[in-house]
Amino acid sequence: MTDRRIAFEPMAEEAEWRTVLICRGTGCESSRSAEIQTEMEAETTRLGLADVRVKFTGCHGFCQYGPIVVIEPEGVFYTQVKVEDVPEIVQSHLVDDQIVMRLVYRDPVTAEPIPHYRDIPFYHKQQRIILRRCGHICPEEIDDYLAYEGYEALRKTLLNLEPEAVIQEIKRSGLRGRGGAGFPTGLKWQFTYQASGDPKYLVCNFDEGDPGAFMNRSEVEGDPHCLLEGMAIAAYAIGANQGFVYGRAEYPLAIQRLRKAIAQAEERGFLGDDILGSGFSFHIAIKEGAGAFVCGEETALMASIEGRRGMPRPRPPFPAQSGLWGKPTLINNVGTYFNVPSIILNGADWFARIGVEKCRGTKVFSLVGKVVNSGLVEVPMGTPLHEIIFGIGGGIPKGRKFKAVQTGGPSGGCIPASLLDLPVDYDSLTEVGSIMGSGGM
Repeated sequence: MTDRRIAFEPMAEEAEWRTVLICRGTGCESSRSAEIQTEMEAETTRLGLADVRVKFTGCHGFCQYGPIVVIEPEGVFYTQVKVEDVPEIVQSHLVDDQIVMRLVYRDPVTAEPIPHYRDIPFYHKQQRIILRRCGHICPEEIDDYLAYEGYEALRKTLLNLEPEAVIQEIKRSGLRGRGGAGFPTGLKWQFTYQASGDPKYLVCNFDEGDPGAFMNRSEVEGDPHCLLEGMAIAAYAIGANQGFVYGRAEYPLAIQRLRKAIAQAEERGFLGDDILGSGFSFHIAIKEGAGAFVCGEETALMASIEGRRGMPRPRPPFPAQSGLWGKPTLINNVGTYFNVPSIILNGADWFARIGVEKCRGTKVFSLVGKVVNSGLVEVPMGTPLHEIIFGIGGGIPKGRKFKAVQTGGPSGGCIPASLLDLPVDYDSLTEVGSIMGSGGM
């Protein structure tokens, strides 16, 4: 894939509708986006706009410009919307077909208005795979997920692939763990599959603790079913029937939406007993952490799930051999599971063409601090720091000099201006004394 623009079009049957999408990720929620939705629904009803639907979405990623309202199918992107702006948007845009120019995004240097989502440089220069649905679907409606290939990878897996074939596909893709260490995902799955012991368990590490990092939170808030689908595929591959999501209690909105997604998936037969009539059963439980940073470490995390004090233990044995309750356990990060459905649907060769030789695919970063455009950024592995910070992030405010960027959270390091051409991948960052970590930047 060389075209990095967002390629997300309304379904054909939706073309006759106009849809108002209101961001209700955590950032926009804190700026009254729920009230904006209520007002938008009231105003469109008052004017009898029967061909307009009002829905909410998860995070768009451009967090500093929230609350964000997008109108489809035009793809008009309104920023920093207030409750009192709603009547004008409805009358001008939805009734009179006139874009409210004062509310659209403007280039921070030229002040040129850029009304359409697809043309905004922040998005145009990204390659969104993990985040492709975030901001475009309602995270609390399973039908929205199903409309965009949702659970098709799980269906393909259970009805057409043997567990060994799934593992080989993940190995061939070159996917590495997105939790920080970058261990080859397929190899970890193979170790767990081959380990002796029953039952086997599967765990999702959703204890995102690095300062300034909010990738996993936004992924789950915006597209929770993708996490469930990735976990179910992994569970089938290793032979696990019980999974756990270890989530931060500080992420109440993400946990709430995940619980709702689990219930919906169980009701539709994508989780639970005899999934899709395949004979495979898989259940997911949520364990909320208590805010201990150390529980992001996998052995401390497992101790916490077991009800013990969250303290790391020496390895070996590794979780693949002796994990939860002494049984073989697969632990992957949220971002790792999010990649799995796309790999199964599109094939390992497709995924392996993205990124660089030893680091395939894309990576989501939270770009924060003294930068013009802050928010969530998804780019191919190996993208130079300069492209992320200046090409997408817009550089340093007020034309000031760039000094350094910290990657990898408390365990990482600061990369100076002299290394701005450094490609961002696991190995390159390690060579200069930093790490990628979970993706804080």
